[in-house]
Amino acid sequence: MTHESAWVTEFMQMVEASTPGEPAFHQAVGEVVPSLEPVLEKHPDWREGRILERLVEPERVISFRVPWTDDSGRVQVNRGYRVEFNSAIGPYKGGLRFHPTVDLGVLKFLGFEQVFKNALTGQPIGGGKGGSNFDPKGRSDLEVMRFCQSFMTELFRHIGPDTDVPAGDIGVGGREIGFLFGQYKRITNTFTGVLTGRAIEWGGSLIRPEATGYGAVYFAAEMEAAKGGSLEGKRCLVSGSGNVAQFAVEKLLDLGAVPVTLSDSGGFIHDPDGIDRDKLAFVQDLKNVRRGRIHEYAEKHPSATYTAVDRGLDHNPLWSTPSDAAFPCATQNEMNGTDATNLVAGGCRLVSEGANMPVTPEGQDILQEKGVLYAPGKAANAGGVAVSALEMAQASSRTFWTREEVDRRLHGIMKDIHRNCLEAAEAYGRPGNYMDGANIAGFLKVAKAMQDQGVV
Repeated sequence: MTHESAWVTEFMQMVEASTPGEPAFHQAVGEVVPSLEPVLEKHPDWREGRILERLVEPERVISFRVPWTDDSGRVQVNRGYRVEFNSAIGPYKGGLRFHPTVDLGVLKFLGFEQVFKNALTGQPIGGGKGGSNFDPKGRSDLEVMRFCQSFMTELFRHIGPDTDVPAGDIGVGGREIGFLFGQYKRITNTFTGVLTGRAIEWGGSLIRPEATGYGAVYFAAEMEAAKGGSLEGKRCLVSGSGNVAQFAVEKLLDLGAVPVTLSDSGGFIHDPDGIDRDKLAFVQDLKNVRRGRIHEYAEKHPSATYTAVDRGLDHNPLWSTPSDAAFPCATQNEMNGTDATNLVAGGCRLVSEGANMPVTPEGQDILQEKGVLYAPGKAANAGGVAVSALEMAQASSRTFWTREEVDRRLHGIMKDIHRNCLEAAEAYGRPGNYMDGANIAGFLKVAKAMQDQGVV
């Protein structure tokens, strides 16, 4: 992203020099800092108090080894992390990611994003993130259980319902949350809301699995409504085929849109007839039960074509598919500048991020230059953590809300986030810019709390 002033350039040089080898973190900070210059000009006391310098430094970083035994009796060793980034407005809150690409830089990027995302929800939760370079793919249930128990045997001493409340993320679904919670309960002899994303039978919330995907679509609907339009009849590209993508498709169908793509690490399917509810049910069984690959969709449904990943390409052909709206729901940096150019050429006029930071800085610049309605993940995919906070509230009060009640609250939160982004962008001279608005609105809440609480 283009740095807008000498101050921004100097600040980013400081961040990069103090955190070498963490490009994902640098990218996340670089996306936020230019938005905040007009805020700090209006609040010289925040600049004097070095609020931003404190905000880009995690309050605590925990790293530990995770030894466990595989099914053949061999000892395996992985690395575990928890980045407790900022607790100015509440206990640390953010997911655990189990994936071979996990390292400190990735978790710091995710934790930094989480601070702003959680502030935007209006809920009293700070930001954190954690995980391990363990890969659950291809592992047996018993191997995953042994790993999770070893991981929690160290993590338990750093978390708690009023300190740090982890959730799931890539590689950490209901199975992993169950094993982690069981070990926490076993060690501490307490039954508390220390993890969210729990099963309904033991303290979870309805709508939690759906919340991130639903929220990204609700936010897109609000962007359309602000321009006098709707999602009805719009052809929508969705990447990924996991939890977020599946429920984005479900909510798009609820609102009358026509989702036409899904993907996994092997390639993507394009179904010009649309992915209807029966086809979505097939995907959910394929991915959630049989743990199969998306190419099986095209084998089952002759209306669809499958395109395998070509590692030699500098772009993803999924984003070249003609569309009206796009929902990147797979992983970070999945849409680059070439992809953004192709997306615009295909007629797309709205992008709502279901994943965290899926569009590269170059891609962001192109989308905004071309007038695409662009919702950054910290705003658009905040629905997941918003319902996690609602799960925390239900756990604290020992109550259980209906599906309709949680969905109503989620929809209201996404409407509020949309309004706050627009209002913040307008107030600080960036009218209509959702990225600046999200960064500013989130920062305002955290900065005020940090200033009130002194130099801590």
